[in-house]
Amino acid sequence: MERRRLAYVVLAAVGAVGLVITVTAGVGFTAAEPATNEHSSTEPTHTLETNRSCPPSVTGPTSTPNETATATNTTAVGPRIVELYPNPTTDGNVGEYLVLETPEATSLENWTITDGHTTAALPNQTVSGPIALSADPDATDGLTDHPVLEFDGTLRLAVDGDDLTLRNGTTTVDAVSYDRAPTAERWYRTDGGAVAADSQPPDPADGNWHPRDATCLPVSSVDADAATAFVLPDAPGIPRETLAEADDRLLLAGYTFTSSEIADELVAAADRGVDVAVLLESGPVGGTPQATEPVLETLEAGGVDVRVIGGEGARYRYHHPKYAVADDTVLVTSENWKPSGIGGASSRGWGIRLENERLAADLATVFRADHEGWDTESGSSHRATTSFVDDDSDGTATRSLPTEHEPTTAPVDTVELLVAPDNAERRLSELLAEADDEILVKQASIGDDVAVLEATIDAARRGVDVEILLDSAWYHEAENEALAQELQQLAADDSLPLEARLVEETDQFEKIHAKGVVIDREVAVVGSANWNENAFENNREILLAVHGAAIAAYYAAVFDADWDGDSGLWTLPFEVSLTVVAALAIAALVGRRYVRFGQS
Repeated sequence: MERRRLAYVVLAAVGAVGLVITVTAGVGFTAAEPATNEHSSTEPTHTLETNRSCPPSVTGPTSTPNETATATNTTAVGPRIVELYPNPTTDGNVGEYLVLETPEATSLENWTITDGHTTAALPNQTVSGPIALSADPDATDGLTDHPVLEFDGTLRLAVDGDDLTLRNGTTTVDAVSYDRAPTAERWYRTDGGAVAADSQPPDPADGNWHPRDATCLPVSSVDADAATAFVLPDAPGIPRETLAEADDRLLLAGYTFTSSEIADELVAAADRGVDVAVLLESGPVGGTPQATEPVLETLEAGGVDVRVIGGEGARYRYHHPKYAVADDTVLVTSENWKPSGIGGASSRGWGIRLENERLAADLATVFRADHEGWDTESGSSHRATTSFVDDDSDGTATRSLPTEHEPTTAPVDTVELLVAPDNAERRLSELLAEADDEILVKQASIGDDVAVLEATIDAARRGVDVEILLDSAWYHEAENEALAQELQQLAADDSLPLEARLVEETDQFEKIHAKGVVIDREVAVVGSANWNENAFENNREILLAVHGAAIAAYYAAVFDADWDGDSGLWTLPFEVSLTVVAALAIAALVGRRYVRFGQS
């Protein structure tokens, strides 16, 4: 593949349907709930898919915490089951419920619900709108915002699957079946069909499972003026400086946290009156590093509000983002709060910082929803009950790493906040599908059958130049080499403009930990999401898609240098101010294992 080189010229210039349902909102700019019942389901007529998609009726950034979000299905002509919660995080599943939607006032006299084994009579009342039906209404009241009514009988919703039939007398009105209920997840109906009271038994409903109190956020897009782009290990000072400048609030989210220097900055902020809060993953892969314990002790002693998230039925498989909100400044990186990452000791990571009140507010909304959730516990409680593990990867660098890429502040047009599992995969796939010229991907590793890789390969099929750079650390080498070879073979077989390789040994960094993409040298995506299904479908991840040629060119230049094993190429003779526009003159062209490659 021909390589692209850019001549950098700096020029000064003046210048988020469906049915009526209620979703418990645990978040400001929108949102959507874990011991076992024994009997098994009979032969189901339909299987509900188990995934973590958003509920079907969720509003946009104007909602407020605990607000009811509704959308009306104008075609509905009869009652139906629209929500199930068979497996709550309660002793014996007390409080489990189903939600019945009644588009118009309906008398429930002679109405029943049955699973084929047990039949429960619905209360003899006239109802309108969605209502929750439960055998334990007092317990259910704390699990839903719907009005709760008690049905008469011992019907239980089986965790291992059920066939539920709603009847008016002897007439079947609705039916829903599922194979298994994930812990602490609600099922929401998503099909748009409706059932008339005198119709034949309906086709089984479609729907999605969604974790209790997990957010369901649209992409947040803001106009911005400028941003500071930086990479690691070159510029570890940027994260520390950002924390040190906070005056009012400082919210820090991470996967692992072992940096004593960052802990000291947080305590210092708390000492000067800043509202400081931290949220970490409670059970990272391999265990919580031993170096986390003194960090937690420091933060606790310094009055920092620390919580960890995880455990049975937790909203997210892993809390994996790496970001901070300092007043109205947003910092998003690919790196953990540890010496090898933010400390600049070894990892090649990408980061970005910008000041924008609306973006900071939206990211703070995500933080508060996660920090205040039912599946969190205090840092002190976590410290008292956790067995910490030795982790050599948190140490200092084994060699001196130079600064080749200085941070740069440059103009940007718009910035999009992408949140996983809510919207990140879908939006990133859209951005990749819009590529016209070039896609540069830098990843520690890439999982099997991930949609964004499929979108990247589809781009190559339509003539977009694609380069994929992967980590070569010993624990990634075998699978990454296999993937690179398969991609290269695909490119050769189908004559695609696609190259994939592992990064060569370099004295610039020790391993690739970035999760970055540059599209057409116009858009750069920076954040925490690895390219695998778990990251996009199950984890909490945060990414920023930054639109702006100068910023995108910065990351592209770092990519080019790492691809070729060259020293840093990006330099600017002065700090770009808000009144300076960086214009790029593009030179002429110079020159798993495991992935299922679909056709475009």
